[in-house]
This record gives sequence, structure tokens and C-alpha cells, in this order.
Amino acid sequence: MAAQNPQNHFQDCLPIMAHKLDRDALIGELCNGFNLLMDGVKGVITFDSLKRNSNLLGLQDLSDEDLQCMLKEGDFDGDGVLNLMEFCVLIFRLSPELIEVSKLWLEEVLEQELKRL
Repeated sequence: MAAQNPQNHFQDCLPIMAHKLDRDALIGELCNGFNLLMDGVKGVITFDSLKRNSNLLGLQDLSDEDLQCMLKEGDFDGDGVLNLMEFCVLIFRLSPELIEVSKLWLEEVLEQELKRL
């Protein structure tokens, strides 16, 4: 049950951020979120760093199992941690509306590139 709260939170807030910020600023904010959660020595988000810093994002009520599930959900290379790319992909996957905004950005960039040709 607790795992649903972060997902609902991201679905409510990230699309709003995406509409208010340009794509570079949004990516910058995602990087800031990653930096808040990462292990400063290892440069990745580990279970321990996620647990220690989750309260910074209002996720302090998540169980250890919920936190492990978050890591597992985003860990594409199977190393048990999240690097910056895996974190960003996970955040986008948690917010389907944000994926739509990303598609619009991609279309915009592609149109600009085609005009330059």
C-alpha cells in the first residue's frame, strides 16, 4: 500500500514540473533528485543511501521491501544499484504523463533537425 503513494506523488507533480520547465531544466531537477539519494562515495543509489535519504523526498514511510522493489524496478543492468540513467528512466516510468511530454519534446527536436537538413 505504501508503495502506491510515491507513484501517485510523481504522477501528480512531475508532469506539472515538465510543463513549467524546459527539458534541460527538468533533466537538471532529475539529476538533483538523484544526487540527493545517491551514496556520495559510490556515486549510485544503493539500498542504504535510498533508505537513509528517502525522507528528503517524503518517502520515509516506505518499508525496506518497498525500497528494495524500487531499486529492483529500475536496475536494468542487475548490479543492485541505480545509476543516473536508471534513476531517470525509473522516474519517467512512474509517470506515464511525463512520457507523453517527452514524446512531444522528441518530436520537437526531430522537426528542428529535419528543418536544418
